[in-house]
Amino acid sequence: MAALTLLACLLAARAVPANAANAGGTQAADTTSGSHSGGSSSKSSAKAVSPHVMSVRITSVSCVPAVRCSGNPHQVSTHGTLLLSGVGLKSGMVVAFPHSTNARISRFQSAPVGHLRTSPAGLVLTVPDAAHSGHIMVLLGGGRYTSSYGPISVYKHALHPPPAPIVSAPTTAVAASGTAFEGQGMWIWYVSKSDSGSVASIVAQAHAAGVTTLFIKSSDGPSNYWSQFSAQLVAELHANGLKVCAWQFVYGSEPAGEANLGAEAVANGADCLAIDAEGEYEGRYAAAQTYIDDLRAKIGPSYPLGLASFPYVYDHPSFPYSVFLGPGGAQYNAPQMYWKDIGQSVDTVYANTYIANRVYGRPIFPLGQTYGGVSSAELLRFREEAVDYGAPGTSFWDWQESGNVDWTTLATPLAPLASVTPNTGYPELKSANKDDEVLWMQEHLAAAIPTQETSGVFSAATVTNVEAFQTAHAIAPTGVVEAATWTALLALTPVAVDWTGTGPKD
Repeated sequence: MAALTLLACLLAARAVPANAANAGGTQAADTTSGSHSGGSSSKSSAKAVSPHVMSVRITSVSCVPAVRCSGNPHQVSTHGTLLLSGVGLKSGMVVAFPHSTNARISRFQSAPVGHLRTSPAGLVLTVPDAAHSGHIMVLLGGGRYTSSYGPISVYKHALHPPPAPIVSAPTTAVAASGTAFEGQGMWIWYVSKSDSGSVASIVAQAHAAGVTTLFIKSSDGPSNYWSQFSAQLVAELHANGLKVCAWQFVYGSEPAGEANLGAEAVANGADCLAIDAEGEYEGRYAAAQTYIDDLRAKIGPSYPLGLASFPYVYDHPSFPYSVFLGPGGAQYNAPQMYWKDIGQSVDTVYANTYIANRVYGRPIFPLGQTYGGVSSAELLRFREEAVDYGAPGTSFWDWQESGNVDWTTLATPLAPLASVTPNTGYPELKSANKDDEVLWMQEHLAAAIPTQETSGVFSAATVTNVEAFQTAHAIAPTGVVEAATWTALLALTPVAVDWTGTGPKD
C-alpha cells in the first residue's frame, strides 16, 4: 500500500477541515517581471511602489445563502455566492481564484475572477465556473494585489446544509459478524522491518497496544506471492492469540492471477483478505468483476473480504467501488482515511468518508495512519471518533513506521467524544454528474424502472426516471437524488451488470 499513491490522488480533495480556515495567508500573486542580474539598483527601481497593497484586505468570507451552503463558511459551489468583509473593499473590485487546486495566483496565468457587488447583506460575488480551491485575493490593477485569504474550497456540485438526523434511515450497513476486521488492527508491509522480524517482539507489542489483528502483505500483482505470508507464520501468530489477515496490492492488468494469489493467502490460513486496489484499477470495471468472480469461486461466498481503497468516492469517478463493494464482492469497507496525507482534519475526513461510502451499504472499518509524524492528539481523536461513528473496528498503516508515542496512543482507553455529532448525510446527485455513485444509484433505480440505463452518467433520461421514482414514493420530484431518495432506492436490490468495459461512459 503506497502512501504516496494515495497522497497524489487525494491532493485535490473537495472538502476543508471542519474548523474555519485561517485568514490572512501569506500566499501572494507572482507579479514580478523576472529576476535581475548583477549591478546596483537604479533610482527609479528604488522608488518603485510595492505591488502588495496593505490598505485593502479581506478579513472574512462566508458562503451565502445558508440553504445553498454546507454549513462550513469556506465551502462554496461554482456559481455560488460568497459574502466578503474587509478593509477598503468596494463594489466592482476584482477577486481572483486559483486556476487549479491550490495554485499560486500569478499575473503570468489568467486567473478566474469574480466581481464584488453590493447586496442587502453586504459585498458579494459569484464564484466563477473555472474557480478552484485555494487562497483568493483582490486584484487592484496596475499589477497591484492584496494579501491572500483562505483557503476557500470550491466544489463543482451543489452544496446544501447538513441534514438533520433521519431516525428511520438505514444504518451504514449490516452489523459486523465477529470477523478479524473488528477490534484494533495494524498493517504490516514488511515483516522483516517490523520489530526486525521478531515474531515474539511483534506479539508482545501487539498485545501491549491492544492490537488484535495483523494485516500482513501477501502478494503484489498477479504473480508475485510474498513468502513472508506463510502458513507457519499464521499458525505462530494464532498460537499467540492474534488474528491474521492477508492483504494484496492489485493492479487489474491480470485479474485472474491476482485472484489466484488472494486464494493462496486464504489457503495459508488468513482469517480475512483485504484488497488494496487503488489508481491502477480506475476504469477497469470488467477486470474488477473478473477478479471478484474468480476469487469468490475459490474462497467461497461468505469468506470475509474487505476493500481498502480511496475514502473519497467522488474524487475517483471511474474506480469500480460498485463492483468491489457490490453483490458478491467485499462485505467490509476499510477506506484509507489518512487525514494528514489528505491535508484535512480528522473530523472532516470522517464526515466526508462516511457520506461518500454510506450508500454502498458495507460496514466501515476506518483505516488511519501512524506514519508521517501524526500527533498523538490526532491519532487518539481518530480512534475516539470511530466510537462515535459506531465503527466495529479500526486499523492503522503501518507497523514499521510507528514510533513509541504511536504505540502508547493506540493503547489509550477510549470514550466517545461529546463534541462530535456523526454526519448522517448522503451524497447529492443531479443532472450531468458522472461517477460510480451515479452508476450505483442507476443500478438500484433500474430495479424499479427497467428501462433505466446503467451508464454512470446522470443523463436527461435518468432525471426523468428519478422524478418518476420520487413521485411514486411521495418524495418531491426534483430529479435530484438526496437523502430521502437514496433511502428509498437502497431498499431495492440493484440489477446485475455484466461488465465488459471501463465503467461510467465519457
